[in-house]
Amino acid sequence: MDTVKSADGTVIAYDRMGSGPPLIITVGAFCTRHTFVAPEALSQRYTVVTYDRRGRGESGDTLPYAPQREYEDLAAVASAAGAETPFIFAHSSGAAIALRAAAAGLAVSGIVAYEAPFQNEDTPQPDLDPAEHLRGLVDAGRRRDAVVYWMSEVVRLPKEALGEIDDAPWVTALEPLTPTLVYDLAVAAGGVPTTELAKIAAPVLILGGTNSPAWFQRSVAEQAAATPGARLTMLDGYDHNAPSEIIAPILINFFNPQQ
Repeated sequence: MDTVKSADGTVIAYDRMGSGPPLIITVGAFCTRHTFVAPEALSQRYTVVTYDRRGRGESGDTLPYAPQREYEDLAAVASAAGAETPFIFAHSSGAAIALRAAAAGLAVSGIVAYEAPFQNEDTPQPDLDPAEHLRGLVDAGRRRDAVVYWMSEVVRLPKEALGEIDDAPWVTALEPLTPTLVYDLAVAAGGVPTTELAKIAAPVLILGGTNSPAWFQRSVAEQAAATPGARLTMLDGYDHNAPSEIIAPILINFFNPQQ
């Protein structure tokens, strides 16, 4: 593990493996730097850098929080990753961070963004304000309830899946990350940021899953349409997640099409 200080002094923990130009992985809700395990095909071509977003794993969490801090964290990791301008693969709220950071001026060689959760009119809405409710649950020490609420009202797992999570050990494993769920909501707030995306100059590939909800499929199409020169690829048979073995050849083909 290595560390770097972000612009506000927050210590950000990261790992690197492999060799070649830097490829930074930016993850979504309930994920840490250990979530994405780079297949050998990637580590043979790139220096793969995974990092703990602020408030997670071994990274610090200087308050008050603002989405801009996450863009600065990514910039700090990019600077620490090496002299070359990095490639970025980003998933879910991590994709929202990568796209908005690039729009704000972060120099990148290319971005593959998998389903940044920018909402639209088709997105199902919880009865309560999710950020406020989650903050209240965490402050009250009800972290397990926060995990269940996220899965039921934000992710909207099917009812049959929800019936199995009450005593599931993986719910316990996610409890330490619940304070950062409001961060995931904040970085994707406001719908598809078309004005911001229009400022991105780097090559961008937007990924979506054909099994994802209709609102997600609409969102990624709108993201691609708003980003100059962006391509949209829908992964047949996948939803909001696809294994790294599926993602790796997509990254290689997009970042280095001549190989």
